[in-house]
Amino acid sequence: MPRPQTAASHAALDPITHFVLIPVFTVNVIASIVLAFNARHGLGLHLWLIVVSFALLLSVVKMRAYPLRVQDRVIRLEERLRIAALAPAADAGRLSTRQLIALRFASDAELPALVARTLAENLDPQAIKNSIVTWRPDYARI
Repeated sequence: MPRPQTAASHAALDPITHFVLIPVFTVNVIASIVLAFNARHGLGLHLWLIVVSFALLLSVVKMRAYPLRVQDRVIRLEERLRIAALAPAADAGRLSTRQLIALRFASDAELPALVARTLAENLDPQAIKNSIVTWRPDYARI
């Protein structure tokens, strides 16, 4: 069973991406630069290796970013539907994506009041999360 989530513990890291791929490709970029500066000949090849190393690092970062953006869009849709069902008078269209993402952790019982407060006070995502009394965990987050 996953560990219980709270406002302080809901963020997650992907161990393979954060602790293996990104460090390895970052070291690869640094090593390519060091080798290029120490090269006595073949500088063109070494410069190309820097470019390729940097492209590999960027591809790892983008591989992580794309599914997160898609997931944010799905969360935005889910929360707009949830707000429409639980707080039909609220104007969910005025909420930012970041606010909707933070609101997903609010229980159904407290969502209408929290949406109204967020709209009235333009709460930032951290303030929304800190205002949640009954945390609704999201174990499916990538």
